[in-house]
Amino acid sequence: MEKSVAFLGAGSMAEAIIAGMTSNKIVPAQQIVATNHSNKSRLSELAKMYQIRTSQDRKEVIEQSDVLILAMKPKDIKVATTELKPLLTEDKIIVSLLAGISTSFIEQQLETKNPVIRVMPNTSAMIGESATTIAAGLHASKEQVHMIEELMTAIGTTTVINEEDMDAFTALAGSGPAFYYFMVEAIEQFADEKGLDQEIAKPLMVQTIKGVAKMLDVSEDSPQTLREKITSPGGTTEAGVQTLADHHFQQTIKACLNQATERSKELRELFEK
Repeated sequence: MEKSVAFLGAGSMAEAIIAGMTSNKIVPAQQIVATNHSNKSRLSELAKMYQIRTSQDRKEVIEQSDVLILAMKPKDIKVATTELKPLLTEDKIIVSLLAGISTSFIEQQLETKNPVIRVMPNTSAMIGESATTIAAGLHASKEQVHMIEELMTAIGTTTVINEEDMDAFTALAGSGPAFYYFMVEAIEQFADEKGLDQEIAKPLMVQTIKGVAKMLDVSEDSPQTLREKITSPGGTTEAGVQTLADHHFQQTIKACLNQATERSKELRELFEK
């Protein structure tokens, strides 16, 4: 990709994307620049690790970059748009990583016709396995959205969605890894309580999860059918599944996702005040 990309903010998610872009050669390192307001040591660290450019001259960074990735904290969005507004030309693409901030809010703050595209990665971006959702703002063309999709393949898979569904997808994919980790914590506790060697148990647990994920990916069967195929009447699996059902496991999972969705809506209302 020949576009120059600037990261306004240099936190862990920015680093994950930079790492993916450079290792996969999606964007040459010399065409990537990172900036923040005060943490010079962080910028030096990124420059040394990924051979990208860094600068604290935000005016120069903004003016010389084609794609501006907003990677600061959501609470700083108004300050960021105030800073951006006088420096923008309409050919610059704004990409927002800010959870809970809509494209329409950014557009309203900027009062320009710049394309704004919202991107929601998850923490698996750190190993190039993010499930990233992408939503286009009012002025973003299909070609521009496709370009950002290509950029985000640096950290995993991409899916373009309607922004009105972003709160639910935030629960499903953005927060989703934490819910799986929480379940795995319980499995680890079980292994400890049974006195199992963690060096033996953990690889078995991890491979089991990988196998399930692969089956869900490649099989034409539904999750229910896949479950039923290994649930013999009167067997161990049926006993375990019945216990989960007795404890309303599926209802609890849906309640968890619904609560995360509602919190995403609440945060958007809070940040966009």
